[in-house]
Amino acid sequence: MVYSATLRLVTKGLSDIVDITSRIKTMLCSSGLRNGIVTISAIGSTASVTTIEYEPALVEDFRQKLEQLVSVSEKSRHSETWGDDNGFSHMRASLIGPSLTIPFSETALVLGTWQQIVFIDHDNRPRNREIFVQFLGE
Repeated sequence: MVYSATLRLVTKGLSDIVDITSRIKTMLCSSGLRNGIVTISAIGSTASVTTIEYEPALVEDFRQKLEQLVSVSEKSRHSETWGDDNGFSHMRASLIGPSLTIPFSETALVLGTWQQIVFIDHDNRPRNREIFVQFLGE
């Protein structure tokens, strides 16, 4: 059986990291499924989904590392072509990836003790975001 839902968020941009674990757990309970997999997919080319220990110091460390890898101030041909100054956000999103698949067993997500699912909005401004969530299982 397949169960699909859309999660909506308002984000701050600039690699705003949002813990969505509890929302995915709530969707799993609503799905009626007990065992299977869930795919969580960011809609758009300037956002990503991954896992991390969602702890304030580590979240800031991660954001700092993203800035070191692909700086907001880094020039890009994309930004020059389109004038939107968000080339860095496309590159950051591509490095992390737009989606994540997690197994679930007996209606529980199979995650480590300190592992949370996060959505990251890399764009250069606040956004209304959508995340497509699809459960496949029994």
